[in-house]
Amino acid sequence: MTKIGLLSDTHGYLDDAIFRHFESCDEIWHAGDFGNIAIADTLAAFKPLKGVYGNIDGQDIRTVYPENLRFTCEAVDVWMTHIGGYPGHYTPLVRDTIYRHPPKLFICGHSHILKVLYDQKLQCLHLNPGAAGKQGWHKVRTLLRFSINDNRIEQLEVIELAGR
Repeated sequence: MTKIGLLSDTHGYLDDAIFRHFESCDEIWHAGDFGNIAIADTLAAFKPLKGVYGNIDGQDIRTVYPENLRFTCEAVDVWMTHIGGYPGHYTPLVRDTIYRHPPKLFICGHSHILKVLYDQKLQCLHLNPGAAGKQGWHKVRTLLRFSINDNRIEQLEVIELAGR
């Protein structure tokens, strides 16, 4: 079993509470808009980090993290990107690939809206952890925490941090 802490859209701000909430996690996944490389470095020093760059990220992030990251965690095919849309409304850059070769878990950020949706057509769980940073229009900063056990995604928790 692999325990995952998922966040996005930190925009250069890391709440100390993130470290408490992700203490029991094996890995941290960041779905883009880190804000700066110091955020990524701080997270990577705490736990193994997987991430993708977002639209606000500069070359410091883009030289280390890709736009799209497709990988396997346990027996789950995962695709993480920053701007991906959501079931029935995937972005043009994602749409062709996701319909041809859907993952079991699709993760994106960008919208600052927490979403947990199951795409029945693709048999794919869609996760957007919302925004963990203070920049943006969201009212509450959010994270997700879950486990991957063989081919199952389990124990999904929504974590609300303080308001912006």
